[in-house]
Amino acid sequence: MKRCDRTTAWAALQGHFEAHGRSLDLREAFARDGGRFAALSFEAPEIFADLSKNLVDAATMQWLLELARQCGLEAQRDAMLRGEIVNPTEGRAVLHTALRAPRGAGPFSNEVHAVLDAMLAYAERVRGDAGLTDIVNIGIGGSDLGPQMAVPALQAYGRADKRLHFVSNVDGHDIAPLLQRLDAKHTLFIVASKTFTTQETMANAAVAREWFLAQGGTDIARHFAATTTNVAAAAAFGITTTFGFWDWVGGRYSLWSAIGLPIAVAVGAENFRDLLAGAHAMDRHFAETPLAHNLPVLLGLIDVWYRNFHGFTSRSVAPYHQGLKRLPAYLQQLEMESNGKCVDLDGNALPYGTSPVVWGEPGTNGQHAYFQMLHQGTDVVPVEFIAVKTPAHGLADQHRKLLANCLAQSQALMLGKSAADAAAEQAPTAAAGIDPAVLAQHRSFPGNRPSTTLLLQALTPRSLGALIALYEHRVFTSGALWGINSFDQWGVELGKALCNQLLPRLASGETQGLDASTAGLLARLTT
Repeated sequence: MKRCDRTTAWAALQGHFEAHGRSLDLREAFARDGGRFAALSFEAPEIFADLSKNLVDAATMQWLLELARQCGLEAQRDAMLRGEIVNPTEGRAVLHTALRAPRGAGPFSNEVHAVLDAMLAYAERVRGDAGLTDIVNIGIGGSDLGPQMAVPALQAYGRADKRLHFVSNVDGHDIAPLLQRLDAKHTLFIVASKTFTTQETMANAAVAREWFLAQGGTDIARHFAATTTNVAAAAAFGITTTFGFWDWVGGRYSLWSAIGLPIAVAVGAENFRDLLAGAHAMDRHFAETPLAHNLPVLLGLIDVWYRNFHGFTSRSVAPYHQGLKRLPAYLQQLEMESNGKCVDLDGNALPYGTSPVVWGEPGTNGQHAYFQMLHQGTDVVPVEFIAVKTPAHGLADQHRKLLANCLAQSQALMLGKSAADAAAEQAPTAAAGIDPAVLAQHRSFPGNRPSTTLLLQALTPRSLGALIALYEHRVFTSGALWGINSFDQWGVELGKALCNQLLPRLASGETQGLDASTAGLLARLTT
């Protein structure tokens, strides 16, 4: 592989950007080319993607594809899928794709399907247990964000007699109010921790166990389960029902593993298998489709174009489906923990930016919050719209309003509004006596702001699986071009280590040896 800035394609892209890319105007591009939408629309399993409102032309895409080839993207992809060591700092393979491969079709298939079968059988027993009405998943990071995103997304496939809850924050304000609403006799706790040592998770698990016993609970074996590789620690805690996974399953890629137990409880074994099948279909698309039509590759290439040539530092994700309300938070970890790196695989400092800031809210809520900045702010922020054609409810008029808003926002970002057009309009809320020319400037929009629209026919287990896998492979693509390790997360470790050093000081009040700021704050908190 070759780092992107050391290729001839990178230099060509720089020249292309200065000559044409910087000044590309989407309105002019559509006016010139009646086939632009068709040329820049792509289909992948369960997903239709309109890339035509992005700041790219045919030459941009050709050079980006050449960049991918010169960086050895296909070879890097194939090495990951074969199970080679692609996480060199931890000496690990990266095989979340094996978790959703059909039986006999992926690495470690026997082990994967043995755990999957046992987990799904247990999930069905829980679903059939009328005495268990509330299921509480206790985890954090990848052991929380995936299930917490997927369960509401698939609410239409859930059961009214099973309520799923998620506790992640070590802040007692997270778990305490929940416990007040629960009945120990009817509650199952799932403790999700790969090592069974995660500070926040184990603190919350201890609180849950103490509460359970204080409420008269006696059968921990029935009311607690664990998804962990540390069976001995779980047993010492009192948990006898455990489901494990492997060191080649990264936390932010783990919802396909035993970490997905709360999803399986919520939607059932068959629907969980459909979730895996949708992801596997996208895996095959990523592995087999030529780069020029490979949707995760194309999205990853555009991410590089925006981050390193246009200098855009963030991307907003706007799912126009309430079920996807937790998707932006999930994608924050997936992308920023994966690609928020400043050195390449050889430990050399990078001379270019890597992960953008990923953020967002569901439409139409975001329109009444931050879209003002997207339309008229000083920074250009690419937006990703996600729309679902067929809703799971019967409120047809509301769904039409939702879809109209989604289409209107991407159209408005592209078209904008000139000062002349603004001056010709009535503005009922304008201040009396304001200079019309001044008002027109306030009411004009620059336009030419890029967006991508992803369309799903319906939000089903299969389409959700495909959507998540699409984002996983997109992140891999940009990370491969940047020459970084997308699969470690050392940036998480320093804060943990310092926390463990500070914890006893919060009991003792000892500040010796601390920097002045930390010492001053600790003193305020302990005196």
